[in-house]
Amino acid sequence: MCGKFTAMSSWSEVVAFSQALTETGSDASGDKGGGGSNDSIVTYRVNGLLPVIVWNAEAGKRQVVRMRWGFPDPRDWRRPRPIHGRAETIEAKEPFRTPFQAGQRGIVVFRTFNEGEEVEKPSGKTETRQWTIDPRDGRPRGFAFVWRRFEIADLPAPMLACVMVTVPANDLIRRTIKMQEDDPRMPAILEDKAWPAWLGEDGATPAAAKAVLRTMDGVNWQAAPEPKTPRPRKP
Repeated sequence: MCGKFTAMSSWSEVVAFSQALTETGSDASGDKGGGGSNDSIVTYRVNGLLPVIVWNAEAGKRQVVRMRWGFPDPRDWRRPRPIHGRAETIEAKEPFRTPFQAGQRGIVVFRTFNEGEEVEKPSGKTETRQWTIDPRDGRPRGFAFVWRRFEIADLPAPMLACVMVTVPANDLIRRTIKMQEDDPRMPAILEDKAWPAWLGEDGATPAAAKAVLRTMDGVNWQAAPEPKTPRPRKP
């Protein structure tokens, strides 16, 4: 399951171009954020802070809020668990139901994302081989997230934490990475026109939000094993 993805550094503050993206189908290039010569790739991982687009109903506009990827484990808030929620039960199963129904839904923009393949070693043990999924067009796309505010005694301020929504894996991922899995999954990727419904803009209901959670299939993307990081040589 996805635990790492990349984005362009200019996409960390995406409110302005995200509005244009969903209204006009812009690719967010040029002065709307992304792809410039000074841009760089940023990697986001579980337990790190993500720039989450949310809908501020009181102000009537989108805003970006930094949140930790992973709800705090009740036994130890430092541990991010869970980090994913299933789209099929997102409106009915806790700890996702409450934020979903309350409109605490967000979007995180990505460029590529990783999926893990469980590979059996000659010893009989298994290891996870990382694959990178790359649409290869440099266009920003949005993952669906739900988020919550947590009051934690050890912290001076509430923690904002988010969880990625998942859907059944598409044909690309099933055939290249998840062939051995009975229930392969992938992130819920939102079409541009689905962003307002997912965020709850213009009075969109939870039912309308759930309806946009679909497997993105029929794609001509690249899936390739991620090169292993070489171990540093001993002096």
